[in-house]
Amino acid sequence: MVEPRGRVLLADPRGYCAGVDRAVVAVERALEIHGAPVYVRKQIVHNKHVVATLERRGAVFVDETDEVPEGAVVVFSAHGVSPAVKAEAEARSLRTIDATCPLVSKVHMEAKRFAKEDYDILLIGHRGHEEVEGTMGEAPAHTQLVDGADDIASVQVRDPEKVVWLSQTTLSVDETLTTVDSLKARFPGLQSPPSDDICYATQNRQQAVKQMAGECDLVIVVGSTNSSNSVRLVEVALEAGARDSHLVDFASEIDEAWLEGVGTVGVTSGASVPEILVSDVLDWLAERGYPDVSTIKAAEERLVFALPHELKQKRAALAVESD
Repeated sequence: MVEPRGRVLLADPRGYCAGVDRAVVAVERALEIHGAPVYVRKQIVHNKHVVATLERRGAVFVDETDEVPEGAVVVFSAHGVSPAVKAEAEARSLRTIDATCPLVSKVHMEAKRFAKEDYDILLIGHRGHEEVEGTMGEAPAHTQLVDGADDIASVQVRDPEKVVWLSQTTLSVDETLTTVDSLKARFPGLQSPPSDDICYATQNRQQAVKQMAGECDLVIVVGSTNSSNSVRLVEVALEAGARDSHLVDFASEIDEAWLEGVGTVGVTSGASVPEILVSDVLDWLAERGYPDVSTIKAAEERLVFALPHELKQKRAALAVESD
């Protein structure tokens, strides 16, 4: 019997959001319908466990569409792609399934609309992230990337009264608003998007961490290092009062030294993390004297997204053939 050392606060919501669930199921359904291999451009979602699991089922992950054999099935990841990528896929006669998160697609539509109205678009996001590359590709001549405070001084616009900001969906809410305030100091006429670009799931997970961080000596965030929203959760935990915070893919990556002098451990996970990985962390902590778990609830999530239309059409056709 392990002697109790402290307690665990478990964030809710955590883990899969509606967009991630839709994307993962899209690959699973494509494998059921078409058989292996099904190609996926980039990681379907930013999580090592999810990618490895789908690879074992027959998914083949590639960096670019020119790595996909002509005529094969390719799934576009939840992060979205630019029109140029779609055009290249069409030129190679690829059978595409677009698993772009609908909330990312909304930002794409905003970029196209503001570009059509001849606005300068300031896209707040992280350089090199797939979502940013896809959004910028919708209106490259009108869009400038703002990756933190260092980029603000170099921003140039044609008309200070026709400039709007958009953002990557997985950013820190507070950090984004700080960047917006700095941009407005330079461009008082800066307009905001018609609705908040940072997705509901990102905001809810950050809010849950904020509610518990002040009571936590340590916050463990389950997620991969290339997951923007997971990395942000570590930052939010520290900013909200946690003494220490770390990002891990698996329970085996936790360093027991982190528990030195720790009475309360907070646990959460990024929006692309399956619950089994969180359960493994809770088991690991229980074995080391942290068996008591209390949930900190910040919001109720009921949103569900329909599967990509390409899959629904194919399933309908298969159903007709089997009748």
